[in-house]
Amino acid sequence: MIELKVVYVIVMRELIKFFREKSKLVSTMARPLIWLFFVGMGMSRLVPQDITGTDYMRFLFPGIIGMTILFSAIFSSISIIWDKEFGFLKEILVAPVSRFSIVLGKALSGTLLSSLQAMLIMIVSPLIGIYPEMGQIAGSVLVIIVLSFCISALGIIIASFYESLESFSMIMNFIVMPMFFLSGAMYPLKKLPLVLKYAATLNPLTYGIDGLRHILIPHGMLDFPFYLDIFVLLSTSAVFLFLSTYVFERGK
Repeated sequence: MIELKVVYVIVMRELIKFFREKSKLVSTMARPLIWLFFVGMGMSRLVPQDITGTDYMRFLFPGIIGMTILFSAIFSSISIIWDKEFGFLKEILVAPVSRFSIVLGKALSGTLLSSLQAMLIMIVSPLIGIYPEMGQIAGSVLVIIVLSFCISALGIIIASFYESLESFSMIMNFIVMPMFFLSGAMYPLKKLPLVLKYAATLNPLTYGIDGLRHILIPHGMLDFPFYLDIFVLLSTSAVFLFLSTYVFERGK
């Protein structure tokens, strides 16, 4: 029960912090909508339908959901560095609780926040011609939650190696953007050069976006079987959770 209370307190703390900063919610929602309607509309004039198997805006939509999860989940782990700088993390670490419960609380808080933002993006799906049924919505929510947990755990691993907010922001160029562009979010993986295609198969975001496409646009161009998408996401989430606990323990 003590471990569960630790997880609950950490999750609630992160949720309260997030919703107190309403401008942060607006800014995180603006980025994917700008990409969807400005970049998507522009690219749809250049990309023929036979390349993606469907209208480009509908093809791009699952990728935009994946982008929302990627940015929100990765940067939710900034709170670890913030807590390091202001001493709050030391107060947590001296408590007689396991490091696993602390990491799990951080991962779940990132999962909830990024999943919420991704679900808000789902609301605009009718504007681009996607009208999901209840089963599709439920399936999308499950994939969103699993992908959010996976990326949140990855964010904890990354944040554990940094001591300042300035150094952590550098991952934008070296980790986050390559993950996005090598996920099949904007173009089918089948059209990539062989080297980049192999690199994309190592990216967990690739399988999350492909899983969303299976649900939302099943007649579009798909890269992997749906069962493989789910298996990779679940297994990667478990590995990242174990590694994040180990790295957090070593770098505390």
